[in-house]
Amino acid sequence: MAELLWSPSPERAAATAMTAFRGFCAERFGIPLSDGVALHAWSIAEPAAFWEAVWDFCGVVGDKGERRLVDGDRMPGARFFPDATLNFAENLLARPGAPEDDAVVFRAEDKATGRLSWGDLAALVSRLQQALVAAGVGVGDRVAGLLPNVPEAVAAMLAASSIGAVWSSASPDFGPRGVLDRFGQIEPKVLFTVDGYWYAGKRCPIGDKLGEIVPQLPSARTVVVLDILGEAETLATGLPRATTLPAFLAPFEARRPKFERLPFDHPLYILYSSGTTGVPKCIVHRAGGVLLQHLKEHALHADTRPGDRVFYFTTLGWMMWNWLVSALSRGATLLLYDGSPFHPGPEVLFDYADAEGTTLFGTSAKYIDAVKKSGLVPRERFRLGTVRALASTGSPLAPESFDFVYRDIKTDLHLASISGGTDIVSSFVLGDPTRPVFKGEIQGPGLGMAVEVWTDDGRRAPVGEKGELVCVKPFPTMPLGFWNDPDGAKYRAAYFERFPGVWCHGDFAETTAHGGLVIHGRSDATLNPGGVRIGTAEIYAEVEQIPEVVEALAIGQDFAGDVRVILFVRLAPGATLDAALDRRIRERIRAGASPRHVPAKIVAVADIPRTKSGKITELAVRDVVAGRTVKNREALANPEALELFRDLPELAT
Repeated sequence: MAELLWSPSPERAAATAMTAFRGFCAERFGIPLSDGVALHAWSIAEPAAFWEAVWDFCGVVGDKGERRLVDGDRMPGARFFPDATLNFAENLLARPGAPEDDAVVFRAEDKATGRLSWGDLAALVSRLQQALVAAGVGVGDRVAGLLPNVPEAVAAMLAASSIGAVWSSASPDFGPRGVLDRFGQIEPKVLFTVDGYWYAGKRCPIGDKLGEIVPQLPSARTVVVLDILGEAETLATGLPRATTLPAFLAPFEARRPKFERLPFDHPLYILYSSGTTGVPKCIVHRAGGVLLQHLKEHALHADTRPGDRVFYFTTLGWMMWNWLVSALSRGATLLLYDGSPFHPGPEVLFDYADAEGTTLFGTSAKYIDAVKKSGLVPRERFRLGTVRALASTGSPLAPESFDFVYRDIKTDLHLASISGGTDIVSSFVLGDPTRPVFKGEIQGPGLGMAVEVWTDDGRRAPVGEKGELVCVKPFPTMPLGFWNDPDGAKYRAAYFERFPGVWCHGDFAETTAHGGLVIHGRSDATLNPGGVRIGTAEIYAEVEQIPEVVEALAIGQDFAGDVRVILFVRLAPGATLDAALDRRIRERIRAGASPRHVPAKIVAVADIPRTKSGKITELAVRDVVAGRTVKNREALANPEALELFRDLPELAT
């Protein structure tokens, strides 16, 4: 049994919106809902009633219409609130604090700071809205942002969605091919971008990059350049169809924003698959589904309250940016950060949390592990008195990282390990502020999400047995589909081909005795030595506890008629993979996981390739080792690292 690390006090649990919502549903529908388990069971048994309750409890602005769920037994094909009309941006701006209160706070590693009050944000959205209309943007047109995590990005998204345009974004560190592979498919009418950004103390101008991108993006009739490095005006002069943000806004005075109310299923966002196995898939998400799902997650699972201050370390190339921005719908303040989370040192984000009174601190599992390895003990240097919850995603959070959070960050804290993805722009499994936290476990499935773990032959796996994470009933953030996939064939193949009529997410997982879940990595990267499936996360959880190992990546290599496990390790400065360290790694894996997890070969490498959102990419390394071509190197943050894995003599025998 996993170790109990934290439980909310009865008073704390009683004060949550989750408890209030349970009472709301019990009273409205006249049913006994004794605890969170009963609430979840009801939410998946009665989806129409549940999602209507979310709409009403969270105060969605719009017209619900007559019907709640049509074709609810079809996946894909189910339609939630088919008669409803609403506007996403209107809902995010409907619950502000006082006009002078902070709506968005910004900090960058180059010490740039900024604030937008609720009044400032509404004014900027209004001016951007008018400017977009004047630029010819209308309902269904695409607006793209190649932007850092700055307040203007939030305002541009809200302005686009307010008029019914579709927003799509990427981070300015993407290469030209990566940008064109994404935005070239969706043909935006307006492109917001910057003259550059800062990262790890380095000034990173992108003028040359834009010089390649803009001529190959003819759909962008207007290119709006924000000033970060002081070069926007010069850059805009040299780019076709370009202007600066002040010039774009100059003709328009602030007024009350207008909001185009549109059907529940109107497109809101286009997000992208990682693209490591080909040109990225353009995933289209519906406005009403995203709004309801994000309201549920922020209000109930994250317990975000009016006046809270919500931080998530993210870029505009990761779906967590879209999730973070939705905290505005709760009347919360967004805390944005742009740059390296370790420049000039590992303390920068904790300093930000103290300075701004962060209530939800969101980050990645890799960040938590990196802070632990840096030697920083945050509780010794920072108060963190306002932080109620710490959320972690991006990859499985190792059990020892759970210990680190409660030992070295804060003892009385709701640690919410969450897992979902770009595909659903939300979570399948996540935290519950009314339930205990057990070491190494995600607390449970999201309300309204009929999550199960299945065996290869489509049976529900017993507790403790690993299998495929699936969702067996429809939910509102199933994508509308993929862009340029008119018959839906690519969409169905991506999620519904493995188990017809059931969403198969591609995670290798197991359920626990506490009703929680453990994610063992992506199922397409599982290892199969001797025909036994092993999750890569099980290996990482052990080897990354060794101080000399900064990061690890495991693949399966076809060899001598079987599959053998190969472990690559990136070592700390000064460390050497000698016989003693090799033996310690093997012993740690054998003792902490199993003998089957012990790699056949351990190889030290100088770097490990990762996607733009920081996830290591086992599949690309597996292809390089096997001599196959990696189809889309542009999807990687450091594609040059792939060459470190090519034709390694250690893997020839």
